[in-house]
Amino acid sequence: MSQVFFYHGAADRIAAACALLGGAWSKRKAMLVYATENEVAHQVDRQLWTHPALSFVPHCRADSPLAAETPILITDQLGAPPQTERLMNLSRDLPPGFERFDNLIEVVGQDEADRDAARERVRQYKQLGHDVRFFDLSDRG
Repeated sequence: MSQVFFYHGAADRIAAACALLGGAWSKRKAMLVYATENEVAHQVDRQLWTHPALSFVPHCRADSPLAAETPILITDQLGAPPQTERLMNLSRDLPPGFERFDNLIEVVGQDEADRDAARERVRQYKQLGHDVRFFDLSDRG
């Protein structure tokens, strides 16, 4: 059964997601980032190249020739995930097959549509019997 972690109230959802990805990388933990919107995937990719300025978070798209060697992968498909430990969901829907992952990380911004979609996902995760934990990012700016 997947553990679901909701990081909510982020002033900048993409920046918060990238900070969490940087933290995962600092512990040498792989993460699959599920982003169905091309613009979201592009923003994550761009921020991981530029922030933080003095470090590097190795990442690429899941269809890259370097994917097998890269710990942080960005994808819009979860058919055959390269790992099933950690999934970050940056879509507004339940990721297909999320149950295969030990940990599911959700990052929710302050936008009302984002929050409404997150509330629905929380309801669905709980209805399916998953343990859901919450972390408030609103006091971190």
